[in-house]
Amino acid sequence: MAASRRGEAARRVVVSGMGVVCASGVGARKLWEAARDGVAQIRELKTERPYDGRIKIAGQVPDFDPAAYIEANVLPFCDPFTQFAVVAADEAMAQAGFGRKDIAGPRTAVIMGSGIGGMTTIEDGIYKYYVEHTRPETLSVPKLIPSAMPTTLSARFSALGPTFAVGSACSSASQSVGLGLQMIRSGMVDKAIVGGAEACVINATIRAWEGLRVMTPNFCRPFSMGRNGMSLGEGAAVFVLETAESARARGHEPLCELAGYGTTSDAKDPVRPDLDGAANCIAQALEDAGLTPRDIHYVNAHGTATHANDITESEAILRVFGDYGREVPVSSTKPIHGHALGASGGLELAITIQALREQIAPPTINFLEFDPRCPIDAVPNVARPHKIDAAMSNSFAFGGINAVLIVRHAA
Repeated sequence: MAASRRGEAARRVVVSGMGVVCASGVGARKLWEAARDGVAQIRELKTERPYDGRIKIAGQVPDFDPAAYIEANVLPFCDPFTQFAVVAADEAMAQAGFGRKDIAGPRTAVIMGSGIGGMTTIEDGIYKYYVEHTRPETLSVPKLIPSAMPTTLSARFSALGPTFAVGSACSSASQSVGLGLQMIRSGMVDKAIVGGAEACVINATIRAWEGLRVMTPNFCRPFSMGRNGMSLGEGAAVFVLETAESARARGHEPLCELAGYGTTSDAKDPVRPDLDGAANCIAQALEDAGLTPRDIHYVNAHGTATHANDITESEAILRVFGDYGREVPVSSTKPIHGHALGASGGLELAITIQALREQIAPPTINFLEFDPRCPIDAVPNVARPHKIDAAMSNSFAFGGINAVLIVRHAA
């Protein structure tokens, strides 16, 4: 079993706080309420420069004023993806009961994921150079590099432990959380700030995604008949991890236990999902948590509403879960917050944690009709009260990078 594989002395890890910035606004609670109530946050696309593409909708962060949250001496170094992460991290730290310097020192890691990093800064610099024939912004390089996000957080909280960015496309945030879990379990660090952020809803990125023919012009409908693609999103989700013993010693009630993590590579097609890779990742996470499929009572699916992904993910669940895979509630919340790429696994983990805490399986909205090629219980359109002792969150990325996380109630 997993307990013996990672050693009986392995430390239990809990999520002590979380923070979110996304299309529902600032705050993890806003995201959960939108997901639970099935209120889509996909709106009319707004771009700084005119956009002439086919897709006119996205899950953008509304009315976000970074200066209201971030100090004037820090803001010039922050691309929007870092801005989102800073605000989400502040919320996570506050919920965890930590002041800004309370977890300072070499025993705290900062591991954050992003699919591309500072894409806004990249596009603005290219536009200035090729169109306006002016110089890019002086601080372009320190703003656009993916490591700008974790290093900004490291400085903000004086965290001196391992600090780095993970770039694993749509699995970036989930892998970051999993790595933090492993570092704390192993004794490498005592605490970790983990998660992911993305700010890619801009002209060049949308046009590139349009070229892949995976974007819907109207409604994202995961696992449903009539599905025709996803909507882009943006935002950040940040989690504070520590040992259960540490939380207990300071009298803090954690949100949940982070019980299991699996990650695999398809090592096949760059864009087409693979059944073996996804199924092996799910099985690995279960083994790591020391759980059986029937111990999982809710699955937050990767669920992109693309033809191949939804069929493959359904088959992967059934391969590992057997007949129970047709019964366990499975939902995709991407129609709510959009596919936020490197941040998606974080946003979906935040929803999964709240589903566990409130004993509610959120819905897969925009669902039209059962697809026999996706023979799972997709919780169509309306949330469902459900006893949840443990829950799973799936992330399956381009390049065949898979990551699965499992949470359960903290003892």
